[in-house]
Amino acid sequence: MPALVLLGAQWGDEGKGKATDLLGGSVDYVVRYQGGNNAGHTVVVGDQKYALHLLPSGILSPGCTPVIGNGVVVDPSVLLSELSGLNERGVDTSKLLISGNAHIITPYNVTVDKVTERFLGKRKIGTTGRGIGPTYADKINRVGIRVQDLYDESILTQKVEAALDVKNQMLTKLYNRRAIAVDQVVEELLGYADKLAPYVADTVLVLNEALEQDKVVLFEGGQGTLLDIDHGTYPFVTSSNPTAGGACTGAGVGPTKISRVIGILKAYTTRVGAGPFPTELFDEDGEALRRIGGERGVTTGRDRRCGWFDAVIARYATRVNGLTDFFLTKLDVLTGWEQIPVCVAYEIDGKRVEELPYSQTDFHHAKPVYEMLPGWSEDISKAKTFSDLPKNAQAYVKALEEMSGAPISAIGVGPGRDETIEINSFL
Repeated sequence: MPALVLLGAQWGDEGKGKATDLLGGSVDYVVRYQGGNNAGHTVVVGDQKYALHLLPSGILSPGCTPVIGNGVVVDPSVLLSELSGLNERGVDTSKLLISGNAHIITPYNVTVDKVTERFLGKRKIGTTGRGIGPTYADKINRVGIRVQDLYDESILTQKVEAALDVKNQMLTKLYNRRAIAVDQVVEELLGYADKLAPYVADTVLVLNEALEQDKVVLFEGGQGTLLDIDHGTYPFVTSSNPTAGGACTGAGVGPTKISRVIGILKAYTTRVGAGPFPTELFDEDGEALRRIGGERGVTTGRDRRCGWFDAVIARYATRVNGLTDFFLTKLDVLTGWEQIPVCVAYEIDGKRVEELPYSQTDFHHAKPVYEMLPGWSEDISKAKTFSDLPKNAQAYVKALEEMSGAPISAIGVGPGRDETIEINSFL
C-alpha cells in the first residue's frame, strides 16, 4: 500500500516540483489534491525548464498517470493552455485524469477576487487574483460549479444563476461594477466541455483501485504548511489545506492508506505575499539569496521575500503533518557565506519561545533567535553522496535535521533532476 504525500514544509516554493519529478519515474500516479493555478512548480529536465501551475509534476514522467483531484479548483482556460504548451514541446498529456467533483473557477470568481483584494487596500491578503478564494467560498456556500456540471446545461445554468444572484448585487451596489450576464458565463463554460471530456473521470475510484493493486501513488501538495487555511499564518494563507490531511479529503483516499509523508524544506526560507515572516532579511544577504536562488514566483512573477532557515517552522511542520522525512532543497544557494544564521527560537515580549505561537499577535511580534553555523565556499553542485559535501555543509544538514525533528532523506544541490543526493530511498 505505497501511498506517499509530498508537501511544502514552509510557506511554499520549497522545490516540490523537483522532488515530485525525481520520484515520478518510480510512481504510477501523481495527484494534486488542493489549490489551483495559484501554485507553481519549476521542473528542470536536462536542459529543459518547465513551469507547471495546475498540472501535477508527474505529467513530465512517461508511464506516470497525473491526476487532478476533487480538492483542486480548476480554471479551464489555464488548464487547456498549459496542456497545449506541453503538447507543443512533445510532452504526452493524454494520461491526465480530472475529477468530475473538482470545482471550476468561473470568470466571475476571478472578477470578485480582484475587486475585493483591491478594495481591502492596506489590509489586502496578497492573493494571486486568480479566483481561487472565491471559488472555494462558493464551494463551502454550496453554490459552486463542478467539472461534471459542464455536461448538464440545465444544472449549469441554474447554478450560475444562483451564484450571480448575490454576486451581481455585490458587484453593482458595493463595487460599482457592471453585472455579469448568466448566459455569457454559461456559454463560455460549455465551450470547455468537449475539450475536457477525455480527461474527466471518477478519480476517487481510480486511485483506491490503484492502491488495492499495489500501485505507487504520490499525493502532491501545492503551496506549503504555513499557508494552510487551518494551520497556517491566518489570515495570510491560501484557501485550502496543503497539509497532509488535505490529501485524504482532496483525493478521496483514507488516512490508513498513507504510508509516508515527505516535507520539502528549502535550506533557507522564502514566502510570497503579505504576512508575518520572522527571519525575513532586508539587507544584502536577503538580496543575495533572492538573486542566487532565482527567487521569483513561478505563477505570480513576484519576487519572493527571503530569510534564513527557521527551525521553529520546520518543527511545526513535522508535527502538524506527521512528517516521516524531509527533502532539503537549494543547499547550493548557501555556498559562499562564512557563517550562516539559523533561527532556533523566537523572542516574544522578552521571553524565549521554541515552538510556533498559536496566537496571531504573538507571531507578529516574534523576533528570531539565531545560532551561527560555519559556512563553506566549495562548489557542491557535483556532489553525488553525502560524504562528497564539505564538512561544514554536512554539519549544516545534520544541524537542520536535529532541529526539525525528522530525518533528511534527500538533498538538492542544484536545479537539475540529477543534482540530488539521495540518502535514504523514499520508496
